[in-house]
Amino acid sequence: MAAADVRGFDPGDGRISTPSAGRAPARSVGAPAVLPPLAPDGTSPEPARPEPAWSEVVEHFREGLIICDSDGVVRHVSPVAARLLPEVTPGRRLAAAGLAVLTGVTDPDGFGHHGRRLRIRRVALSGSRSCLYVEDVTDSVSRADALLAERARSAFLAVVGEKLGNPLHPDRAAAAVIRLTVPTLAEVAVLVLAPRSGRARWWRATRADHESPTVDSGVLPAAALPPAIAEGLSGVEPHAVDWLVEQAVEAGWLPGLTTSEVTARVVSLPGRDAPAGVLLVARRTRWYDEADLDLVRAFAARAGAALTTAVLYRNQAEVADTLQASLVPVEPPEVPGVQWGTAYRPAQASLRIGGDFYGAHRLADGGAVFFLGDVSGKGVEAAVFTGQLRQCLQALHRVESHPGRLVKLLNDALLETTQAHGQGRFATLVLGTVRPHRDGGLSLTMAGGGHLPPLVLRNSGEVETVPLRGMLIGVVPDPRVGEVTVRLAVGETCLLYSDGVTEARGGRRGDEQFGQDRLVHAVTACHRMPAPALAERVEQVTCDWLGHGDHDDIAVLALRATGPGGRPRRHLHSVPAVPGTAERNPRP
Repeated sequence: MAAADVRGFDPGDGRISTPSAGRAPARSVGAPAVLPPLAPDGTSPEPARPEPAWSEVVEHFREGLIICDSDGVVRHVSPVAARLLPEVTPGRRLAAAGLAVLTGVTDPDGFGHHGRRLRIRRVALSGSRSCLYVEDVTDSVSRADALLAERARSAFLAVVGEKLGNPLHPDRAAAAVIRLTVPTLAEVAVLVLAPRSGRARWWRATRADHESPTVDSGVLPAAALPPAIAEGLSGVEPHAVDWLVEQAVEAGWLPGLTTSEVTARVVSLPGRDAPAGVLLVARRTRWYDEADLDLVRAFAARAGAALTTAVLYRNQAEVADTLQASLVPVEPPEVPGVQWGTAYRPAQASLRIGGDFYGAHRLADGGAVFFLGDVSGKGVEAAVFTGQLRQCLQALHRVESHPGRLVKLLNDALLETTQAHGQGRFATLVLGTVRPHRDGGLSLTMAGGGHLPPLVLRNSGEVETVPLRGMLIGVVPDPRVGEVTVRLAVGETCLLYSDGVTEARGGRRGDEQFGQDRLVHAVTACHRMPAPALAERVEQVTCDWLGHGDHDDIAVLALRATGPGGRPRRHLHSVPAVPGTAERNPRP
């Protein structure tokens, strides 16, 4: 072999050193001890200096080296090649090694041999000879496979985090979790949520060819859960894997599968104080090794966080719905000879509650106590204070029905409440009593606590402003409370409203208040309207003036004298009713 045949070879680490005595020599047949150079004419001139031994050149190659002559007979095998391919023997044909990859087309991805991954690179030499470089790529392939697996794992968990970030209802979150499990983690997966009220919801996803997984669900009594699932719900990962498969098959969770062909595992889904649920994964392809279990546990951690968030949101939403239902203004009760009209629009429509309030309570003598007011502030805090005020009125009207004295009692109760909590809140209020007369009219005695004066729509079409004055409620111990009595003939209406109507800002420039004069003008020709229609008109003209701009809470209460046998009351609801409260708050 000429020097030109190996010129340009890369020894791997660039080292050429004298072989140590303990290293096995390269196996060669008919090869010289040195590597003589060739002259351009093919002769062998006298070397100008000694050439290094052939073994010195190749023994430090990271690749094994096999040299074959033109007949395919192996002439040289380096120590690395001898270690990687012990079947290759110098002096024998390369085909005698019994490895088709040595004589056929080389595979760029390599091949497995004696538990290692080898790659062959064939180079043609002069004189029809050939050289085979044998490289051990086991470690590099393993690193590449591990990198690809980690990238796939990270990509999967990233998708999981994205998909599980949206559902805020336990059922929707559980369905999203079970869909993500198949087919990446299992062929069949079952998610069981922590029991609630003695019953446990479960979801199952089954792999479908070239389609999205099939998802179904059901409910089981907590006592009927398989022991492995109950153990997982206690926070312990079951170790009896064989029993786990049998229990899942008996529960009917692995349709079409038998215990002999399935491997399964159960992991807990971490929750706030206890597991949010457990996840059962099963497949036929291969056993769940530690790497698989690490991925399942990482997925379970994210699923548990999503389910815990959804459960907390559901619980808070239930509490919020219950509190909102208790804080939404209650429609007045039916009173003989009185037709009620109401409208309510909170500043924050999504909360459905605000600082304005109205209501009425029956009296033993056939009349009723009615009220409309406004507390300081907006939103939830104002609504809570409103709820306290309404509860006080509900209790105090049983011991005092005279409007002026009742307002002062309410003032004392609010002072005690606000001072105890350090809130410093106050309210404006119009509170009155309505009693029917034999002629069908109504007698209204009203007390004012710093609120806007009511309006009276007479049958003549005239709109009167009731001269009602008074001080704020909940500010000083003994406020000055104004009181006035108004008579309504049949067909006449008294209108109460909050400052969300008169102080609504809109118009052409968007900063002009609606004002008292515009309100009077808007209701001047409405004396024939039923009370519900009048309340609706006031609410509508106010919203038209706002032009979709921000506004304060708006509340309207109208009382119309209908006489004996008057039409039943109807009410306007400006915000959607809370689910389950349709019967309590009937729509018109």
